[in-house]
Amino acid sequence: MSDNPVIAHVTRGSTVESRHRGAYVVSDASGKVLTSVGDQATPIFPRSAIKAFQCVPLIESGAADHFGLNDEEIALCCASHNGEPEHLRVAASILAKSGNSEGHYECGAHWPHERKDVIELARSHAEPRAIHNNCSGKHAGMLAFARHLSFDTAGYVKQSHPVQKAVAATLARYCDVDIAAAPVGIDGCSVPTWAMPLPNMALGFARLTNPSDKAGQWIIRAVRNHPFMVAGSNRFDTDIMQKIPRLFIKVGAEGVYCGCIAHAGLGFALKCDDGSIRGAEVAVAQVLLGLDVWSDEERGVLQNHATTKLSNWNGIEVGVVESLTN
Repeated sequence: MSDNPVIAHVTRGSTVESRHRGAYVVSDASGKVLTSVGDQATPIFPRSAIKAFQCVPLIESGAADHFGLNDEEIALCCASHNGEPEHLRVAASILAKSGNSEGHYECGAHWPHERKDVIELARSHAEPRAIHNNCSGKHAGMLAFARHLSFDTAGYVKQSHPVQKAVAATLARYCDVDIAAAPVGIDGCSVPTWAMPLPNMALGFARLTNPSDKAGQWIIRAVRNHPFMVAGSNRFDTDIMQKIPRLFIKVGAEGVYCGCIAHAGLGFALKCDDGSIRGAEVAVAQVLLGLDVWSDEERGVLQNHATTKLSNWNGIEVGVVESLTN
């Protein structure tokens, strides 16, 4: 991965101050690569970028229908959300509908993402709860899946639990990976995370766009209708999907972005070697801009996201983060 090209850099004035190396790929559902740069063979952890596939068993098992989950709730199951009040409301709804409670969560607790919500919690002398965890929607969905199939909810985050076995099987099917041989670690929210090459991730997302795939179609519709649930205020994912509803894009920790373009049947995956989100954001926008699948208005949005202006505490513009992808 050290041989990967620079896909984004940061300038201060006219001088390059930092460089972000990385790799990316765009493919269709047959695995045909439309464009790629960098290392296509080394497995990397997609982290939260593949939450859509962690949601698929919830739908395919019939649990989502059985508990009457709506698009807003399915979108939150695919989210890395800010822990804002609306996110908490929807997570609580999933738990209530499925007969679970916050006490069943095994994702851990952390403070909300937005300063205003942190301040509000502190003012009320409250501690952050597991429902504030950015993965609480995904975990509520996993608990609903376990409840519907009468699995013990205790230990649902363990690799040996039927919930995670179902996720592993889903990843293997969509992404054409040998999960048993794939490197595995533990994600920030305590569920397993499997490493795979970027082309496999892009392939999986392209397959998600299949019109006959009920789970894929529901997930894509849900995130399009409720992009705020996928991330929240002041977040790249939500902002760009609100402006380009035909795009499904999802961040993963350590500089990963994955997603799909349903109307074109394409999937994409990108990784910044140094884990930089700022580099990954501008780079993925430029990669998408290079695809001949957008309206002029959509291209304008992508162009605006391919560069991020940097300002100091006095509001003086001091540089930019810009993509160097083709």
